[in-house]
Amino acid sequence: MKASAGRLIMSLVFVVSLFLGSIAMFQNSLIYFPENPPLASVLSDARGHGLKAWPSEGDYRGLLREPAGPARGTVVLFHGNAGHAGHRDWYADEFTRLGLRVILAEYPAYGSRTGKLGEEALVADAVETLALARRTFSGPLLLAGESLGAGVAAAVANNVDVAAVLLITPWDRIESIAQHHYPWLPVGSLLSDRYDSVENLAGYHGRVAVVIAGNDSIVPAKFGQRLFERLSDPKRLWIVPGADHNDWMSRVDGVWWQSVIDFLIDG
Repeated sequence: MKASAGRLIMSLVFVVSLFLGSIAMFQNSLIYFPENPPLASVLSDARGHGLKAWPSEGDYRGLLREPAGPARGTVVLFHGNAGHAGHRDWYADEFTRLGLRVILAEYPAYGSRTGKLGEEALVADAVETLALARRTFSGPLLLAGESLGAGVAAAVANNVDVAAVLLITPWDRIESIAQHHYPWLPVGSLLSDRYDSVENLAGYHGRVAVVIAGNDSIVPAKFGQRLFERLSDPKRLWIVPGADHNDWMSRVDGVWWQSVIDFLIDG
């Protein structure tokens, strides 16, 4: 009898372990799409866009580009869930044109960095990256994030002294997006990563700019609007009409970017 009970317990442990492992695999396949090429390849491509390793090749946390003249401040941008930081070089073009230093932050397990995927790991690493930027550079520190990066930015906004936050194609909470795309699945039980931007920004009272793609097929506009409605003032919303998740940047111009940065820096 004792032997049978022991086998039953072991079987239950195995089933539970298998279930938990399946949850992690499901979550990671749903949220994270990293590219992890050798650092030499990342930096070779980056140099063509005026970017270099930051803070160094030996301690790589992202890519840095300086403006042509004195920097008005520093933007730390956390990118979306696919590719790696080097694929966001066009942000560096826009921000440096407006006189800002840019750090395209890289996540653990992305872009040649070691580490593991998951909200806990990405957020903890983002806090370290922001804190290093704060110690290294003077002037206003602006926090920016696109899509997944907006969820990361929301999670760290209260952990480091930042002047303002820019959220591009954000959600209210990632469970909303998962439920939208997989309405037949119990996503609340399958996701351990929450990226609850409403909760994470509840205590933030600095300036927040929110950019929504009007026809976003990945993060529908209604979820970004829900987040915006829950934010404290001062805040401002930009909706890019007709834009989808990955083409909104082709529908805005330098004047548009100037208005966003002016709000973030000057209010």
